[in-house]
Amino acid sequence: MAKQLAFYFDASACAGCKACQVACQDKNNLPFAMRWRRVLQYGGGGWVRDPNDSTLMLPRNIFVYSLSTACYHCENPACVNVCPTGAISKRADGVVLINQDQCIGCRYCEWACPYGAPQFNQAKGVMTKCTFCEDLLAQAQNPACVDACVMRAIEFGELSELRAKYGNFMDLEPLPASWMTKPAAVITPHKHAQVSGKGTGRILNPAEES
Repeated sequence: MAKQLAFYFDASACAGCKACQVACQDKNNLPFAMRWRRVLQYGGGGWVRDPNDSTLMLPRNIFVYSLSTACYHCENPACVNVCPTGAISKRADGVVLINQDQCIGCRYCEWACPYGAPQFNQAKGVMTKCTFCEDLLAQAQNPACVDACVMRAIEFGELSELRAKYGNFMDLEPLPASWMTKPAAVITPHKHAQVSGKGTGRILNPAEES
């Protein structure tokens, strides 16, 4: 099996503090609205009237969990497949990168990626995304998001080793089904986690995605 670097995320441990998101923005000097790593909050449930007191409402099946997501450097990356200039490539270690000198800003990769990882830099007219902190990797250091996580909910490593340690679960709402691009990631689900495509909740912080 070819080498494939991957991320591991423990949704059961994540506190939703967004330290990973902030660290990514700071390390890569990103504009405020550009988030290569994003922390989503997903939840659902509702309220019903108290059968003993109609003036009161009781919670019913209410749940919420956080998900730290970024480019998953997929085994079958849709962004690579649609790029008309060959600006996006997958390295021997599995990391998917954008050569901005070749990028023409057509945004095909943005439309093709089911995870919304590629993001358009309006000022430069090119696409950008998570680089797996390739410069830190070259110095045998961890990606910024890994070191920033106060709950140690994010790890990285060889995909086969992460799967051997944590399993191969990846289909967590609100993420799309993993069969589409085979994301290089493993997730330990939250106790209230719902399977991709079968969720009853919604993203609770959509404004942060705009």
